[in-house]
Amino acid sequence: MPGLVRKLLICAAVDGLFLHPVGAQDQGTKSVCIAYGSNAISSASRTDDNDAHDRSIEAHGIVGLLDLVSSSYLISITRREQVAQIRGKPVYSLTDVTLIPLASQAEAEKAILKVQKTLKTGHAVGEETDESDVGEASETASIDEADPGELTPEVAALEAPKAGVVQKGTNIVKSVVQDRGKYGRFASRWFSKGGRSTGLRSQQGLDDGLTREQEEQTAEALPQTDSDAQAGAKQADPRSNEADDGEAKQTAQALPGTVTNANAGAEASHSDPAVEHEGNAKSGSGKPAPKQRSTVESLMPRILRSAKLYFSSSGFFFSYEHDLSGTLMQKDVVTSSLPLHTRFGSLFFWNRHLVEPFISAGHDSFVLPLMQGFVGQRAFSISRTDGTDPDVVAEAAQKPEEVIAAQGQPTPTDTGARNNQEDYILTLISRRSVKRAGLRYLRRGVDNEGNVANSVETEQILSPQSWHMSAKTFSLVQVRGSIPLFFSQSPYSFKPLPILFGSESTNQAALQKHFGNLKQRYGDVQVASLVDKHATEAGIGEAFERQVGVLNEHGGVEGKAVGFEWFDFHAQCKGMKFENVSLLLDTLQSPLKSFGWIVKQNDRNVRQQKGVLRTNCMDCLDRTNVVQSAVGGWALQQQLAELGLNIDLQKDPKTQWFNTLWADNGDAISKQYAGTSALKGDFTRTRKRNWTGALSDFSLTLNRYYNNIFGDYFLQLNIDFYLGNVGPSAFDDFEADMMSQDYALDVKRIRQNAIDTCIKIVLEDPKEHLTAGWSLSCPQEANTLKSLPFEECVLLLTDAALYFCRFDWDAEKVGSFERVDLTDITQLWCGAYITSTLGPTHTDQSKNYGFALRYQTRGQAVVRTNTRTLDNEKAAEEENKGKNELQKQSEPEKNESRLLAFKALPPTSSAVKHPGREEAAEGALSEPEFIRSICEDIQRLLAAALRKTRGTDHLELEKVPQVEDRDVISVSDARKSTGYIESLGYSLKKLVWS
Repeated sequence: MPGLVRKLLICAAVDGLFLHPVGAQDQGTKSVCIAYGSNAISSASRTDDNDAHDRSIEAHGIVGLLDLVSSSYLISITRREQVAQIRGKPVYSLTDVTLIPLASQAEAEKAILKVQKTLKTGHAVGEETDESDVGEASETASIDEADPGELTPEVAALEAPKAGVVQKGTNIVKSVVQDRGKYGRFASRWFSKGGRSTGLRSQQGLDDGLTREQEEQTAEALPQTDSDAQAGAKQADPRSNEADDGEAKQTAQALPGTVTNANAGAEASHSDPAVEHEGNAKSGSGKPAPKQRSTVESLMPRILRSAKLYFSSSGFFFSYEHDLSGTLMQKDVVTSSLPLHTRFGSLFFWNRHLVEPFISAGHDSFVLPLMQGFVGQRAFSISRTDGTDPDVVAEAAQKPEEVIAAQGQPTPTDTGARNNQEDYILTLISRRSVKRAGLRYLRRGVDNEGNVANSVETEQILSPQSWHMSAKTFSLVQVRGSIPLFFSQSPYSFKPLPILFGSESTNQAALQKHFGNLKQRYGDVQVASLVDKHATEAGIGEAFERQVGVLNEHGGVEGKAVGFEWFDFHAQCKGMKFENVSLLLDTLQSPLKSFGWIVKQNDRNVRQQKGVLRTNCMDCLDRTNVVQSAVGGWALQQQLAELGLNIDLQKDPKTQWFNTLWADNGDAISKQYAGTSALKGDFTRTRKRNWTGALSDFSLTLNRYYNNIFGDYFLQLNIDFYLGNVGPSAFDDFEADMMSQDYALDVKRIRQNAIDTCIKIVLEDPKEHLTAGWSLSCPQEANTLKSLPFEECVLLLTDAALYFCRFDWDAEKVGSFERVDLTDITQLWCGAYITSTLGPTHTDQSKNYGFALRYQTRGQAVVRTNTRTLDNEKAAEEENKGKNELQKQSEPEKNESRLLAFKALPPTSSAVKHPGREEAAEGALSEPEFIRSICEDIQRLLAAALRKTRGTDHLELEKVPQVEDRDVISVSDARKSTGYIESLGYSLKKLVWS
């Protein structure tokens, strides 16, 4: 079958957007037409576009379709750079993408013409002219080099480091001033002409620092009908003549009570409730009120900029022929005649969701899998010496074009040896997992399926430069990943304390799944935990060690114990003595030697790697990369020794290329997870640590802190959206609080477990029959309608009473509960429950719905509280010996009238996408429907309880409290109770974020 399309022509024709394969190897592949509006993909011929080739651009592949409900965009690869070559098959990094709107021919054509103009300016830096792929390797080695005028230093800093680039030492002031890009946006703000305005627009991994042409290109991709969005894109450019005025407007619109067209959120939050829900309502002047845009539409300019920058500068790699997702350790059990996307590992297939429309339509030739991570190579030679002296290492080729040129085509007689000199290639590939993918502090720990944050598989391959099959090829695989426990850390602290949550059994189940997954993929597992044994990290380290111990006490994983070594990196390497990492290597000698590495010869696995080293610190970035590079260096020396070669990576200055390769890898992974280069990079590159490196690390730490607060939340939401983990309604949740949720956790399961726990603990009378249980939101203080912050609770309904349970979600225990007899309920009503008026989502009455009830205590309502927690169980055993775990806390006075209020939680099915749960999501009740069903159940059982109590089956309806339809808290009442400080805080936060 035809292979992947390597080059295509994108034309805007009348019937749709046409994709024409144009490479010499793509002649047998049919063209594709994407219909405007519907996004329907169908086969076409080259002549169906009515000769629209003059309005076209060339692309090197398709990332996928970005569907934003009201409009869609084709993401195509317009710039690439060859960074490696594996067995004669080129590997590219993605350096620029183009977003083309699919709403109409006019919009698509306008965007294409703008891109044409941009690409023409790039011809001088190596735009390809030969349509054949015969000279693919040579032509791409020099193409797409960064144009100095195309990207700002901020954006350039976010690109994956180029293989072979050696960072020369210099003084810290000169480094920051001249190379401020590599220190991140925080440092660049100190020296930027834009000053504060540039800083306000910075985002984690997605600075708005585009060139004018790039921003205009993104703006042109916006729908023509979305004038506000285009104005927003224009306003965001500080180099525009209207920059100062735009910033003033932005500041004004963020203040409470201000209404501008540019800020749909502010307009909605101060509009009349009737107008909010009636599209044809009249304003005070008699004119039709403007139709309110959806959150996705209002955020569209930012979403498009994020998509362009994320895929252009976040370290994505691809190959038309080589499967980057598979290691040499894993045998290829399927034939190469199958489409690449069917062989590509789903664990590392980052654009799988975006290219799904092409897969479903059967156009496999256009499905190009992307891997995020790092790919780098070094070519080096070793001359043998007589005796016991170390062999001589020649200068290594470090630039990608030099490394690629060194790889000759394999021939039967070429074994890589000539004149007593051995020629080798060292390839380093890091693959970031799509499971629990995201950013530092927003994705921590483990999820219910055992997937951990920042999970990276790193493979180090040693091969002859010829890649000849008769020669031995070595491969060592290591993994890194967050501590596999449920924990979180606040992004608002330099040294955030890890907060563990979930019970011991819940954490043990997730940890067991995690190590089970590693066992299935790699074999035995040895853990190297580098967290501190003191201060903030001690607790999480102790919990990790304890849980692994429990796992091993119960047989480990498939009968094999998980090895665990806790190496306090900071204590052992105190005083910048990072060479003490060798102490850890000495300890790990036994498992590393038993695991070994894969050896391949004559396309056959001569030896298998039997296990894997799993390294972690808190972020799994800086300390982890230092240790992994040390292990990689140890393995390289052992592998060369097996070939009869003796080198010293620690002392030979000509082996510096090994350190820079691993340092580039660390920088790439760090930028993708934390937004900056890796800390301790000077030691990784030079095996030396000095105060210049310490100052550099301080600058990077400040930049990471800035990213954590202002940019990460929106980028995290976009990453979840690209991967298909959430739907468009997730942007509504973000707009409400400018924060993104951890959608990887199965909230529905967590809430159901809480309900089950409450049922076991709270329901003591066997005569009571449970009718239903719900998880709801309630005020923090009892007997009130609004006391912030609201918290999640559990409400149980039996045929005799209501049980209001406050749940300790961290310890997974009942915190306290209150029992209310149904016959004591005197009033019940449901309606809008507005607790904030800061944003349009907060005032949407269809999403903010709840109910309240009043009841008479009659001296029977008792509040009980849990006196035992996970932290003080031992101390409580003696105190509570012979007593119920839930003790009486208070007993309200007789005939006291009390109030309970509950608000519906947002249905996670509207935002979160779980495989196999689409039908459940479609049938989910809306918030008003959900609340009304609860009230009807309460009213029905209340009537039955009153009949039973009064001994009659003919109780008059007027004596049964009915469900009143009225607001719990209306929009107007909520506005009155919203303080100025609260409004100002939200406005300033939105101003900084936007």
